[in-house]
Amino acid sequence: MSSHVKIMPLGGVRENGKNMYVVEVDDEIYILDCGLMYPENELLGIDVVIPDFSYLEENIDRVVGIFLTHGHADAIGALPYFLKQHSVPVFGSELTIALAKLNVKADKQTRNFKDFHVIDKDTKIDFERATVSFFKTTHSIPDSLGIVIETNAGSVVYTGDFKFDQSATPEYQSDFARLAEIGQGNVLALLSDSANAESPYEMASERDIAANILDTFQYHNGRIIAAAVASNIARIQQVINAAAKSGRKVVLTGRDLEKIVRTAMRLKRLNLPSPDILVPTKDLHKLAPEKTVILETGKMGEPIKALQRMATNRHRLIRIKEGDLVFITTTPSHAMETTVAKTKDMIYRAGGEVKSISDEIHVSGHGNKNNLQLMINLIKPTYLVPVQGEYRLLAAHASIAHETGIPFENIFITSKGDVLDYQKGQMHLANQVDVGNTMIDGIGVGDIGNIVLRDRKVLSEDGIFVAVITINRKKRTIVSHPKITTRGFVYIKTSRDLIHESANLVTKTVQDNLDNKEFDWGHLKQDIREALSGYLFEQTKRRPVILPVIMEVNQNRRHAANTTTTKA
Repeated sequence: MSSHVKIMPLGGVRENGKNMYVVEVDDEIYILDCGLMYPENELLGIDVVIPDFSYLEENIDRVVGIFLTHGHADAIGALPYFLKQHSVPVFGSELTIALAKLNVKADKQTRNFKDFHVIDKDTKIDFERATVSFFKTTHSIPDSLGIVIETNAGSVVYTGDFKFDQSATPEYQSDFARLAEIGQGNVLALLSDSANAESPYEMASERDIAANILDTFQYHNGRIIAAAVASNIARIQQVINAAAKSGRKVVLTGRDLEKIVRTAMRLKRLNLPSPDILVPTKDLHKLAPEKTVILETGKMGEPIKALQRMATNRHRLIRIKEGDLVFITTTPSHAMETTVAKTKDMIYRAGGEVKSISDEIHVSGHGNKNNLQLMINLIKPTYLVPVQGEYRLLAAHASIAHETGIPFENIFITSKGDVLDYQKGQMHLANQVDVGNTMIDGIGVGDIGNIVLRDRKVLSEDGIFVAVITINRKKRTIVSHPKITTRGFVYIKTSRDLIHESANLVTKTVQDNLDNKEFDWGHLKQDIREALSGYLFEQTKRRPVILPVIMEVNQNRRHAANTTTTKA
């Protein structure tokens, strides 16, 4: 009897990052990656965004494990949040598991979790309904693996992040023989990386990138600040190698970076050309500028904001000055282009220069059109599910796949929560599972929703307007004239008439409510909001958040003291 197979993305489609895909084989659930996403600008104050685990929580007894493709945050970043609630086995390569442990141990609630399992390209794990195996891929971090879930209805293959680079060093090489072997079998569906599907350009090899970094280091006479993503081990290795060849020392600026570098060194995935190539930050002042490379990755591996702090003298260690070269060795996403342009302007204002590696060569850890088509031709899937990218990238991947001969009806561009159901020899889109985003703000997990974000947006655009008034409800009188406070709306000293009229309007509205026999707190606050909202918009064409605060005086005859009750 053929297996009943379902495929469901809980993240990673129509967005950048937050990869998490569910494959159900009969009554078993296999989770592929558990990543996070750094927020776009409109998510005000949000630190990170993780997948919605609701469906998995409802079916946790069916989950056999979490299978990780590589050690970047978009694949492992949400693990601590999931493992806080549910203890399930986690499988990954040696470096991936080591980096996952760093994430998990950093959280007090998960630091004692130990159910990690190190696998490699030769590992096969037999479960009751399926067999899970792996294959080597090329990415910007060593030990990257794709995943194969083999069922009697065919295999579901997930590439993870990948590209093809014929000149890659052994620890980064793709296993073409294994890919061809997988393609000789019955591949039901391929979940394939779409992050670079729009690019028509031939990508530079890692050897070309290394040569470009070395040229830059050799021809600049001053201090170099190299900006990279903390978990891009390949780039960090290239920076360290270039520093050694150009007679420079490397200073690591962040704890996150140091942990990752030390972990990669311990596992021999990152090699130091000389024992003294790394210099502690406390000895930075001892180095001559022409002998210095500062490797900056920023908090959570994001270097751009750290560069802004350096340019505006707000960084804890480094200040950009005349003669510095800021070398951006990462390729920022399209969503970051405006931020990067502003950052470059800040750096030039501070006296530095800027060079981006992407100005001269096309750099990416993800496959372009030719790479994606080669993967399809090697794997030979019946169905294709483009993943990892915004909608336009998924659509570009669909067109690319169609050129290889896959009919459009066998290509599924999914949304979060879509369920692809394979039964009786046919894949179709079934009912959708309710899936949203879980937003992390400080220690709060999921307590920030659309209403809070809407209020933050209004506060950021038009500010807040607070009216405080004290009443005596028994005597139906106003005890004290309203006090008006505003932040981010108008400057009080130059808007006295507006404030005075607003106070009078609050007085009239409150007195009208006190004179009404059917007094109600809710009606009173709503009447104040409506009256002020109309007046303030008429005068300023702005709509601030209006917060009425009503304090009530209670006469306590026994103790002859006044107390107040506040109604906000």
